[in-house]
Amino acid sequence: MSDNFLQAKKSVLEKRADKSHEGQIDRHILKLCGIINDKDQYYTTSSCSGRIILLKDVEIKDKENFLFKSHDKISFSDLKKEIEKAAANYKGRVKFKFDACILHVACKDLVSAQKLYDKAKLSGWKRNGIQSSTNGRFVLELNSSERLEFPVLDKGKVLVSDEFLKIIVSESNKSFEKCWDKIKRLERVV
Repeated sequence: MSDNFLQAKKSVLEKRADKSHEGQIDRHILKLCGIINDKDQYYTTSSCSGRIILLKDVEIKDKENFLFKSHDKISFSDLKKEIEKAAANYKGRVKFKFDACILHVACKDLVSAQKLYDKAKLSGWKRNGIQSSTNGRFVLELNSSERLEFPVLDKGKVLVSDEFLKIIVSESNKSFEKCWDKIKRLERVV
């Protein structure tokens, strides 16, 4: 194993906080990241176990543009309250999004990347790819396929009915379960 890979792994894993807005790994993917990081040939560079967000519909995804975020299931009343709060405080367009689980893993070589890719595919992670760079580093991007995205507010006006929001809450919570199942399945085979 190259010294460069080991130095990069040590540097990334010694950081006190990750690059996310929260500054920490969300709890549903923490164990998987630990298992991967314990392997000599891998280290994680970013992760998310899935999330629900209310986001200002703007080009730049800045921290200030996130109006609500949850890495856990939500209730209809909680979502309704967050939408009403956004409507009172922001007069632009706001999107609801469910983002599936995602994981980026630096791999010591192409063989290691392919092995983890194959295990993830068998664990239900459907949208995956191996990226290489000129410095010989291989990064495996693992994505689940659950996604929802649509506008919920425009100019302070709620665009969706309560009935629709109840369906969205139900579907999003089911999507969390699917993501977390894929994470657990990958934990068992890595």
